Amino acid sequence: MGRGVAMRAACAGALLFMAGARMATADSVARVAAVESYLTASRVIRAGEVIGQADVARKPGVAAGALGDPDGAIGLEARVTLYPGRPIAAGDLTAPAMVERNQIVTIRFVRGGLTIETDGRALDRGANGGRIRVMNLTSRATVIARVTGADMVEVGR
Repeated sequence: MGRGVAMRAACAGALLFMAGARMATADSVARVAAVESYLTASRVIRAGEVIGQADVARKPGVAAGALGDPDGAIGLEARVTLYPGRPIAAGDLTAPAMVERNQIVTIRFVRGGLTIETDGRALDRGANGGRIRVMNLTSRATVIARVTGADMVEVGR
């Protein structure tokens, strides 16, 4: 029986040692997490709103997939509604739209040295460099155009 008691004591000691090792690991992780931070919204930001300096806050800790640098979010547009206290992920943001749906835009066709401009109506919203559908107001034809400015799209390049 003395041998069984010794085995149980050794097992108990090993368990206490392992528990202590886990506590030290969790403590060191907590210290690392306190140093790092991630971005959260400081207010409710609706989808389509452009994010400003006062709209984001840093929260200590680590969140998987969350942005850590405010410069990575300021000036971008929210793709989804962002709530205070929740991490902001890169996929939640996009470039701000320069053309809104139903906006009257100038369609520019460029081929070689020839440039033709006409008015059109944007059928989608789009950011700079994005492709959207645009209806030519004269012919009622729908074309795919690249957004090049606040009220300018281009086809033919």
